[in-house]
Parts: sequence; C-alpha cells; structure tokens
Amino acid sequence: MRTRFNTIPRLTLALGIGALMSVCAQAQEVPAKVKEALKRADAEVAAIIKIPDNQRTFDNTLGALDDMSVRLDNETSLPIFMQYVSTDAKVRDDSRAAEEAVSNWQIALGKREDLYRAVKAYAAKSPRLEGEQKRLLEFTLRDYRRAGMELPADKRERVKQIEIELQKLSTQFQTNIYEDETVAFLTAKELKGLPADILKRLSRGVDDLYVVTMDGPTFNAVMDYVEDGNARKKVWYAYKRRGGKRNVTQLEKILKLRAEAAGLLGFKNTVDYNIETRMAKNSQTVAKFYSELRPIVRKKAQLDYNEFVAAKRRHTGDKNAKLYPWDQSYYKQRLLKEKYAIDSQKVAEYFPVDRVFDGLFQITSSLYGIEFKDVTKDAASLGLPIWHEDVKLFAISDKKGGELLGHIYTDLFPRENKYNHAACWGLMARKVWSDGKVQKPLAALVCNFTKPTADKPSLMTHDEVETFFHEFGHGLHQILTETKYGRFSGTAVARDFVEAPSQMFENWVWDPSVLKLFAKHYKTGEVLPAKLLQNMKSAQTLGSGLEAEHQFYYGMVDQAYHTAEAGKVDTTKVGVDLLREVELYEAPVGTYFQSAFGHLMGYEGAYYGYQWSLVYAQDMFQRFNELGILNPEAGQYYRKKILARGGTMDENEMLRDYLGREPNMDAYLRHLGLDPKK
Repeated sequence: MRTRFNTIPRLTLALGIGALMSVCAQAQEVPAKVKEALKRADAEVAAIIKIPDNQRTFDNTLGALDDMSVRLDNETSLPIFMQYVSTDAKVRDDSRAAEEAVSNWQIALGKREDLYRAVKAYAAKSPRLEGEQKRLLEFTLRDYRRAGMELPADKRERVKQIEIELQKLSTQFQTNIYEDETVAFLTAKELKGLPADILKRLSRGVDDLYVVTMDGPTFNAVMDYVEDGNARKKVWYAYKRRGGKRNVTQLEKILKLRAEAAGLLGFKNTVDYNIETRMAKNSQTVAKFYSELRPIVRKKAQLDYNEFVAAKRRHTGDKNAKLYPWDQSYYKQRLLKEKYAIDSQKVAEYFPVDRVFDGLFQITSSLYGIEFKDVTKDAASLGLPIWHEDVKLFAISDKKGGELLGHIYTDLFPRENKYNHAACWGLMARKVWSDGKVQKPLAALVCNFTKPTADKPSLMTHDEVETFFHEFGHGLHQILTETKYGRFSGTAVARDFVEAPSQMFENWVWDPSVLKLFAKHYKTGEVLPAKLLQNMKSAQTLGSGLEAEHQFYYGMVDQAYHTAEAGKVDTTKVGVDLLREVELYEAPVGTYFQSAFGHLMGYEGAYYGYQWSLVYAQDMFQRFNELGILNPEAGQYYRKKILARGGTMDENEMLRDYLGREPNMDAYLRHLGLDPKK
C-alpha cells in the first residue's frame, strides 16, 4: 500500500518561488500550474506572518496554515501523482520535477523563523482549545521541533540541505525501480506450466526465447506455476536484482544522510526519529515486538517448511532436496491441489474483475450506507484527468440524504513504466473551509491485475481479490473521513496504524455469505462451490508462518539499515545475514533485493507497521465476527469509530474506544493458524 501523506503531515514547507528556482535543478521543467500554486502559497504564508501578534487567533494562524497547505496539495498532488501512472515520458519527468520543487518548498518552510515566531506567538497566549484544534497546535509545535527549529542556525541549515538532497536521491531511487527494464530469457520448455494467458502476453527475443518481464502478474505466475526449479530460480534472481547496483549505492548514501539528520535533531538513529510520532514510539519497542512474536511464529514456520520440503521431495524424487525461496510459491500451489483440491487458476474463473467490482460495491454500500456511481465520462467537467483508457472514476455518496462524500479512481492493469505493485494514493483531503463549504476527498487505487484478452475477461486470483479489498479499505478510509482540518483527513494517521483498516477488510473475501454475492464463474454464472470454498478456508493458513517470517525479515532489514551507527551499513551483507537469522532458508548469494525495496523511501524505519497493524486489524474484525460480517450496524459503528475519525485522536485511544477494551494479539495468532492459549 502506498498513501500520500502531504496534507501537512509535518510543517516542512516553503522557500518562496524565487529561492526555489535556485534550489531545484529541474525548475525549468516544473509545470506552470505547480509554479503558480507555489507563488500563491508564498502569498498566503506572507499574509499569516504579517498579522500583528496581539491580533493572532487560531483561524488566522493555525487554521490559515491548514488552508494554505490543503490548497497547495489540491493544485499539486495530481501533477506529482502522474509519475506513477502516465504513459508519457515527459509528463513523468515533469511530475518528478514538480515533486522535487514542492518538497523543497515544504522543507524550507519548516525552517522559516518568521513563520515559526508567528506560531509561537499564538501558542504563547495559552489558548483554550479542544479536539482537532488542540491537536493541530500540538502537532504543529512538535513538527517545528522535529524540523530543527530549536537548533542553532548552522545546524538547522545543515538539516535543510540534507532534506533537500534526500528528496532528490529518494526520487531517483524510485525512478530507477519504475523504469527498470530487467527481464529474463527462457525457452518454452523452461516455462512449462505457465498459464497460457500469461505465456501469450510474453514477447519473443533472440533465438525465439520468451522475454519474461518482472511485472506482478508475470513474476507471480512464474513463481506459482513454472515446473522447472532452475527456471524459477533464474527469474527470482532477476527480480531480486531490479533497481541495479546503482540503487544500492543510492540507498547507502541515503542511509548516511538520514542518520546524520536524525543525529542533528537529537535522536540516536533514524528509526527513533521517524517513529517518535507513531504508535511504537521508538526502536526498542519495535525490537521487543519482534523478539516476543518471532519465537511464537517460528513454530508455525517450521511446520510449513517441513511440509513444503516433503512436497518437493515427493515431486522431485530426491529425498535430500532442499527448499529455496523460489520454491515456496510453487509448492504452495502443488499442496493446494494435492491436499486441498484447489487449482488457483480454476478458482480465478470465479472472479472476473467486473463481478468483483460489483460485489465490492454491494458489500461496502450495505455496510457503510453509501452508493457508487461511475462518473468517468464526467471527469473533464469535474476538473479531473483520465490518464489512460483503463482508468475509471467513481463518485461515492451517502445513501441517507445523498450527500457526495468523495471520488475514487481505479487503474487496475499493468503497463510499461506504471507503478508496479498495488497502492492507494490520497490525492485530496477532506476540508471544511471557513465559509462552511466542505471539500470532498479524492483517492486513487493503482493495481496490476491480469489484463483482459479478446476472448476472456480479466480473471483475478483469490490473492488478487484479497489485494483489491485491501486497497479499497485504504480508499474507504480516505473517503469516509469526517475531519474538519486537512491535516487529519482520512489516512493521515500514524503510519503503523494506517494498514489496519485495509488489512481488516481482507477478511471479507473468505466469508461464504460475502462470496456468494459475486464469486461466480465467468462463463456459466455458477456460484463458487461451497466445497471449494471450504477447502480454500481449510488451506487459508498454508504457509502462513513462512509468509509472516518473510514480513519480519523485511521489517528487521529496514530496522537494521536505519539503526546502524552513522548510517554506515553494507546493505547487501546485512540483507544476507538477516535472511539466515530470520527465515529458515539458506541465504542466496548474489542478490540485492534492497535495490527495489521501494518501501525504504517513505516507510523508512516503519515497515514493521505491516505486522504491527495486522495485530490490530484482526482484533478489530472480531466485532464483525460476533455481529455478522455483513451487519450494517457493525459497519456503521466501525465507520463512526475508526474511518470517520481519521487522525483526529490518538490511535491507541481510538482502538480502546472501538474495542471497549485493551487490544490483544489473540485474533492475530488465530489468523496465522496458531492457538493463542498455547
């Protein structure tokens, strides 16, 4: 998942357009609309600063800052977003230049003493604030501290220069991933077992070899179905080298700069800086989380590993065969067939994308009291772009009264130079303006599901259906928010909580009462057979321990990179060493997966949040388990207590209020197939 948090997640904003031009090397490529937006923001900031201290109020200082930030985001978020989805290379380049310009502008505003003095002057009045206003003042003062405003001028300037350099390096790191052209060349024999639809899409290269690309549907299909272990290994190694060694070098520069900035700001390491504002608070808490959880999960991982090894030995006839990372998905698929009579390709025939869409809308409409309308043809009149023929735009309204709540894009199929995973972007925040008008939020779901063909619709694997529900969970969090200030809109919550609402929504794709609404064969209309679903549920935790440990690995690599002294780390060596420690596999030599680990740019020091938030996701789901997974009362309660609140209150307090008790790990352990009482 990827969500933009720039409604002012921290006040690291603004230079003034003249100074900006000297900082941004690509300023001449910044779209005119973005430059004009920055000029207007400059003027708004100047107006805030000009107010005499004795006339300062919440509305003309903190409220005005939120107004400025939301307006700036409104005008720049779509131009910046285009680098992930546009088919036009110039548009993508201009988009990256726009992001650099806006980010540099934002970095500098956090260092402006005149604006800092204005906010401090208002705070010095000790205003009696409540709710969102109180939280906004607290967060703004905290953000200024974290931006270095309490540092001497020379150190503050160094922090600013580091942040500017980090923005440039991070953008290039991501660009190297999106524009990576890594492929593997395999023969038809090597690709035996690959689904015909995937094979048909592959181009042919020298000597008539198939060109195997690294997009999600192709890579996953090779890992799942190609019988030749050496062929899977070849593709797996190629995938683990995306981004190239240039990104390894880039990353190691970034880690040093992040560590330097954290040190200047008074933190022991980058993790302690980044997660001070999150639920975990510091690196020690994260380390404790892993140390307590790993021995429990290792029991399930060992059972999984033994089962997969046995499957490989039966299949190959080699009683000494070892299991490797490129074997895991393949033998999971074989076990699904052999042990549970599940053929994932056959299961996909019950999930044509249009029916999944309809089912998703029907379920969320009933649960949350909302309605969806396809307004793609009206996008131009709404002032919203449609960047590709695959893109659709939906309006979401409240059933009671018909109030428009927001809009959501979907862009579901892979194409060259597109963001190559599944993600949700928040593009516009909800905002109540001073005249009472309400700005409605806008989100975009970007996925990479198998494209339809001339004779077959897009058929989603059950995993892809789960992914779609996950991302839609983020979208609903963004759209169903009821916050007043943009700062707290929708998904603007602590990063280690943001995945919880989306992870919770994955549970719906396993329920018979839900699936009978839309899981129907694309040819016959037959509902997914009850026996097949029961088999799928029986197999739900197959490999769950191995998969959880792999998530631990990613999180612990992220922690190791960002807690290294002075940021000096051989990222490849650490990656190999930790794989040996955290997972049951021998560490393959010759890979540098970190060069395409995009979460390191945005989730730095916070990838642990995926497993951390899964604990809360499964705990929150228990209310639906008790009241009914399609119960509108449970849905409205959840909408009010979690989705509507956005980031307006402490996440721990929000959870306790929703649950009516302290959170616990029991449901998470059951989700993995473990008994929490043992």
